[in-house]
Amino acid sequence: MSIESLRTIRRLPPTLVNQIAAGEVIERPAAAVKELVENAIDAGARRIDVSLRDGGRSLIAVVDDGAGMDPEELVLAIERHATSKLPDDDLVRISTLGFRGEALPSIGAVSRLSIASRPRQAAEGWSLSVEGGAVAAPVPAALNQGTRVEVRDLFYATPARLKFLKGERAETQAAVDVVERLAMAHPTLSFTVADAARTLLRLEAAQGELFDARLARVGAVLGGDFAENALPIEAVREGVRLTGHAALPTLNRATAQAQYLFVNGRPVRDRLLLGAIRGAYSDVLPRDRHPVLALYLELPPEEVDVNVHPTKAEVRFRDPALVRGLIVSSLRHAIAAAGHRASTSVGADTLAAFVTQGGGGGVDGPAPMQAPLSRFSGQTSWFQTRGPVRPPAGLTEAAATWQAPIASDLARPSARAEAAVEEPAPEHPLGAARAQVHATYIVTQTADGLVIVDQHAAHERIVYERMKAELLSGTVRSQGLLLPEVVELNEASVDRLAARQAELAELGLELEPFGPGAVVVRGVPALLGQSDVPGLVQDLADALAEWDDARPLTERLAHVCATMACHGSVRAGRRLNAAEMDALLRSMEATPNAGQCNHGRPTYVELKLSDIEKLFQRR
Repeated sequence: MSIESLRTIRRLPPTLVNQIAAGEVIERPAAAVKELVENAIDAGARRIDVSLRDGGRSLIAVVDDGAGMDPEELVLAIERHATSKLPDDDLVRISTLGFRGEALPSIGAVSRLSIASRPRQAAEGWSLSVEGGAVAAPVPAALNQGTRVEVRDLFYATPARLKFLKGERAETQAAVDVVERLAMAHPTLSFTVADAARTLLRLEAAQGELFDARLARVGAVLGGDFAENALPIEAVREGVRLTGHAALPTLNRATAQAQYLFVNGRPVRDRLLLGAIRGAYSDVLPRDRHPVLALYLELPPEEVDVNVHPTKAEVRFRDPALVRGLIVSSLRHAIAAAGHRASTSVGADTLAAFVTQGGGGGVDGPAPMQAPLSRFSGQTSWFQTRGPVRPPAGLTEAAATWQAPIASDLARPSARAEAAVEEPAPEHPLGAARAQVHATYIVTQTADGLVIVDQHAAHERIVYERMKAELLSGTVRSQGLLLPEVVELNEASVDRLAARQAELAELGLELEPFGPGAVVVRGVPALLGQSDVPGLVQDLADALAEWDDARPLTERLAHVCATMACHGSVRAGRRLNAAEMDALLRSMEATPNAGQCNHGRPTYVELKLSDIEKLFQRR
């Protein structure tokens, strides 16, 4: 090819243009499913059924009972940039899910596409087909009101794209995920997804108020655990409305896949929104865990641009600070209002961890415990002898030896049982302390079960929340050390601490450089009491090394508070008396977010009496 021909500007053939558009919009079968289901929703459908074969490669069929199209509209529907979704030709006020007018011609350019449709009140339906961009004339078709779209042999016209698809199972799951997200956004519609073997998803239309219908739909997708542990979210600020449900921090996931975000009814995966969620949960979740939630953001169409991404997965807000602030404050308020509550999944996981000595089936069907005499297998034949039952010599002593560890363990101070047996007060949901086990865990009795508290994790949260409250009120007190303590560090750590000296002083930690490789600490926050000063300073230096200087000052100070609280709380291994244990429980009940420590771990586990009875086959 000559240089001159390369420089010649020419129009591309329409088929090639559509194939290029398909590469932007339809990168996999799930993308085609998304476009077709969105069209059905915009057409006013009440029920949408999706069928797949080979993960969508060989067949995608979407059937709806929407408004339908007449023959003229069918022909227009497969032309580029033809749409019914911009009645005022206004790209600023977009109120539908699809608007580009590219999906159907793009799909038709890389597959064998057929569309059959029948409008309301029409006597008959019509259908047309598109194969590799070639359009056939409409012909009469028999079908009920609505539209049926079939996409066969996707990417047969661009076979190179097939090499980039994943396996059948992965592509099928991606399509199901797309439908689930759209179903969450529109809980009053019914959806099904099926493949050649079975129905993969069936969601009937939810009833009742929209707020309750959304929770029912999200619960149907995420499972009963979410519905049981969901916190309601509802807030309005300057015309922006946020609703939905967020799970308690102790119900979390290893990835962010269970975070469902919607803007004006459109599912999105927006970085601004995901960052706001991460910031809201920063106090109550470790970095490698992610909350479970479904949030619906509603705002005037002119305040958000949905036309910034080919697949409409991202949006751009006119006032991003307003949106971020609304999400962060709403989620934090809901988490704080939950108080010490922890998710029911914590107790369920604890029960699942119980296995009887026989190694059997857990709570629902535990295997019978093996008799302790099995360890003396060579001496058990006397049970089968006739005449007077006489145990062989040494068996009585062996049995006493086998039982001795139980008695000695109960006598140890690390399993402290208090003599007082007062019934727990009903206004105290965490119950009354009954014992301290291994100088680390407090066992309490509640009205309908028992609670096991991690004393260090619980006190860590209490100290942290008190430090935050003092920081907000400007009343953080510093306790001067009788003898200033010199802490040796590397030079880089000293520089980091020196640069944040003023911020640390606001939190009651008074330090200053002491040569090139050390700092001298003259005061610590009064709330910490006696603490490991070198360990605290070293941990703070390590945390500063990971800080992002772009983070707001309040978030950085909160991180410091969390580190300090960890060093100033009751340590595991410290023995507590009954009054101290009860005081810790009452403080937990009055402290926000007390269901988890600063690192996101649960502070207590609750077991209901009915569950305990199942362990012992009383039920």
